[in-house]
Amino acid sequence: MIQFLRFALVRAALAFFTLCFVSFIVFSLMELVPGDCAERYLAFKNSQGAMISVADIQAERVRLGLDKPYLQRWGTWIINAFQGKFGESCILRLDISQLLGQKIWLSVGLCLASLAVAYAIAIPVGIIAATSKNPYLNNSLRLVSYLGLALPNFLLALMIMLFSTVVFGDSLTGLFSKEFRDAPWSGARVWDFLSHAWLPVFILGWSATAFAIQTVRALMSDEIGKLYVTAAAARGVSGRRLLMRYPARHALTPIINSLGFDLNRIFNELPIVALILTLTEAGSLLIEALARSNDQQLAGAIIFFLTASIVGINFLTDMILALTDPRVRHSIMG
Repeated sequence: MIQFLRFALVRAALAFFTLCFVSFIVFSLMELVPGDCAERYLAFKNSQGAMISVADIQAERVRLGLDKPYLQRWGTWIINAFQGKFGESCILRLDISQLLGQKIWLSVGLCLASLAVAYAIAIPVGIIAATSKNPYLNNSLRLVSYLGLALPNFLLALMIMLFSTVVFGDSLTGLFSKEFRDAPWSGARVWDFLSHAWLPVFILGWSATAFAIQTVRALMSDEIGKLYVTAAAARGVSGRRLLMRYPARHALTPIINSLGFDLNRIFNELPIVALILTLTEAGSLLIEALARSNDQQLAGAIIFFLTASIVGINFLTDMILALTDPRVRHSIMG
């Protein structure tokens, strides 16, 4: 037990260090953008007709703390970030935590749901593909997985949106209907959200499912031919019990370890899919902050949130592996 706690503490320390290091990179990139937050905001105000002087810019720098040393500002930013405080948006001049609000949780929920759907499909399908002797079934599953890898998610979103518009007269965009977009949460709003969220979940999980099918199939095919499976079959273990107790148990362990990687891939694909489907969540807000308004404070907060989610998932998978995989557990416990 002491060894396991030591393992957990080491993994937690590594996760914390990773998050701090990524936050340093994000903050540094925010600093490298030409012009600081005060200059960008006052330039925006100037474009709206306001008369801005050099004294106004300097006063705004002092108000935002931009006159302080770089490392001190980063230290303040990371301490506040761990508390969920990111200051004000450079352009919108709204509190970022309130601005993100439910948007970041909608994004995390969509990505986690896509990951869950992908693995719920890929694990049984990959096992069937590895154990089936039917060439037609194997070739069909292989074609579907190759199609999932070859067809980008954004192109799939465009195809579905175009087909729906032509055939049904509805583009299937957005996460809410007009009457529920700004309404408080209720049973009716939850149902409306679920009736719209299935499409981005399906699209985001498209390539992740195909990749996971290939991975599960390859791992299962490798494990089935090993001697310990042959020995178990010789002892009379057969059928589903043989598959699930021996090759599947060992083959699926690396799948657990790849959860963070697949979640990262889904997060990477979310902004462009959100832009196509006009989703009102953090992915579309990130595109707005980076490409249109140049609001680096807002973009940095969103990236930090997404990074924290991925680091958290990786830490969780490490703990699950340590508890479920005898090889990892024995290496920890001695």
